[in-house]
Amino acid sequence: MKIVEGGLAPVREIENLWIPTGDGVRLAARVWLPVDAERTPVPAIVECIPYRKRDGTAWRDGIMQPYIAGHGYAVLRIDLRGSGESDGLLTDEYTRQEHDDIVAAIAWVAAQPWCTGRIGMIGVSWGGFNALQVAARQPPALAAIVTICAADDRYADDAHYMGGCVLNEHVVWGVAILAQAALPPDPALVGERWREIWLERLRHTPEWVAEWLAHQRRDAYWRHGSVSEDYAAIRCPVYAVGGWADAYRNAVPRLLANLTVPSKGLIGPWAHGWPQAGEPGPAIGFLQEALRWWDKWLKGIDTGIMDEPRYRVWMPESIPYTADRAEQPGRWVAEETWPSPNIRPRRLHLNPGRLSPAAEPETALGHCSRQYNGRAAGAWCPYAMGDLDGDQQIDDGLSLLFDSAPLAAGFEILGAPVVELDLAVDRPLALIAARLCDVDGRGYSSRVTYGVLNLTHRESHAEPTPLEPGRRYRVRLQLNDIAHAFPAGHRLRLALSTSYWPIVWPSPQPVTVTVFTGASLLVLPERPPRAEDAALQPFGEPEGATPPAMTTLAEGGGTSVWRHDLATDTAELATDHDAGMERFDAIGIVAGLKISEHYRIAADDPLSANTAFAWTIRRERGDWRVRVEAKLELSSTADDFLVRQSLNAFEGENSLFAQHWERRISRDLV
Repeated sequence: MKIVEGGLAPVREIENLWIPTGDGVRLAARVWLPVDAERTPVPAIVECIPYRKRDGTAWRDGIMQPYIAGHGYAVLRIDLRGSGESDGLLTDEYTRQEHDDIVAAIAWVAAQPWCTGRIGMIGVSWGGFNALQVAARQPPALAAIVTICAADDRYADDAHYMGGCVLNEHVVWGVAILAQAALPPDPALVGERWREIWLERLRHTPEWVAEWLAHQRRDAYWRHGSVSEDYAAIRCPVYAVGGWADAYRNAVPRLLANLTVPSKGLIGPWAHGWPQAGEPGPAIGFLQEALRWWDKWLKGIDTGIMDEPRYRVWMPESIPYTADRAEQPGRWVAEETWPSPNIRPRRLHLNPGRLSPAAEPETALGHCSRQYNGRAAGAWCPYAMGDLDGDQQIDDGLSLLFDSAPLAAGFEILGAPVVELDLAVDRPLALIAARLCDVDGRGYSSRVTYGVLNLTHRESHAEPTPLEPGRRYRVRLQLNDIAHAFPAGHRLRLALSTSYWPIVWPSPQPVTVTVFTGASLLVLPERPPRAEDAALQPFGEPEGATPPAMTTLAEGGGTSVWRHDLATDTAELATDHDAGMERFDAIGIVAGLKISEHYRIAADDPLSANTAFAWTIRRERGDWRVRVEAKLELSSTADDFLVRQSLNAFEGENSLFAQHWERRISRDLV
């Protein structure tokens, strides 16, 4: 990243600013603004998340926010109610109270003497979600938003459910927020009240995962905060950004297809995070791109950003399995509108073992997957290179496969592939997973995209119905949106399975699916190359301000190992990560994090599935030393999910708080 100092306006930082809300609770904000903003007011950009402005996002904030402020903006990083130094309690994701607080904060910021009254919202993940959600509330001062790695539908495309299947991300995300939300405020900012505030948070710790599992259908709980319920409620311009390696990319084309306001979409090759630090690369100068957006909608400057194509994406090329995946080869392509008239369907019929342009006589093919099929899946939501999917041959060998002939000529896709299956199953509850793979001449299989569907949700996520064993059904499974260039000589592979562990929780009994070939097909969104793509304006290199000074006090490290016990035919994934100990030199706080993850399942017993995670977070400064230990475990019977959650908090080596919860939650057609 290029460090930019010269040419920026002098910036003043306010380490902690209290923002009032409607019920007397104060939100804590860290603020950067031009030193002359009181004399020459500027627009403001806000990000509202629970990840601790003081010692959680401080490093990346120090790179981003002074840079944006130096270009003539007030930038506010606000901790949500009940997190960081903010008052109150954090009770769940995206609550009505959270939205009320942000609406109140926007009104307060707009009324400050250093603000012109025009506000933008930006955020990745949680902050991207609530930017969309608050935009739908239509606060008068909110003039535009940038939403990154977020979703418009909390049920269909968040960390809880996928295609009506229960995601193991319930536990991944559940233990992360359990631990992070349990940390205390910094005594240096809130004074002697810090311990009282901490104890109040600990005593009101939500049962995060149990609450999410209590809503296994798309009910009112999930419709709240899903802007897909009413896209027209958003009346300010929207820039939606994602990455092909991220779990949230589907929202970008959906927003473009449904919003009625000025909007743009951008998808790069990246995993979950900011595009200026995107992995796999290439990263881009996203802060410059964001400034073009803000200058247009908050300052009224014609930057030309709205004259460019509405939807711009990275078209990845196929990578040899020996290649370093840190940089994804490819090129930028763009569409003026989305959906685009340039996309045309390419239909390939499922025939026995083959994908073919024409259907052959119908054949019934049966398949029952081992429960650990999915070991090459990687993380549902990758954050870094180590989370990405691997060589798919290990899963291909456990799946029902359909291969094309070697391609006589390469072709490219952009959009969501669809699998249309005629099938029958032998159980009332079942799931189907589909992977589209790119297979090179040596047999290396690379996953292009995938999708899963709880077959009881085949007609509705709100009103699922059991399957009638042996009955034939027509099922439509839409895979995740993707762009990909298939080269000549490679083969396409469609892999079907009745399990996908550890991405999704298994059905309660082993399932045999019968796929009727000849009647089933794969529909690909083919996009012919366009000469206009070569004329796209290139993005700049990543820029930012000087990173905050950090001192490493203890190096980190980690391991991740799959183990397969041949005697019991059981697969286990054990991961340990130690982030080491880092000191924020300006404030003296030392931060540490350790994470352990464990997945286990037996080949023929879905009820053996078990997921257990643990997080330990430390904060220290002089004599002030605090530690939080959080654990979550998920298992199931044929009828119930079993959630075990524990939280322990320490001041020094003294136990301040300890609680253990156990909840049994009925399975609802999953």
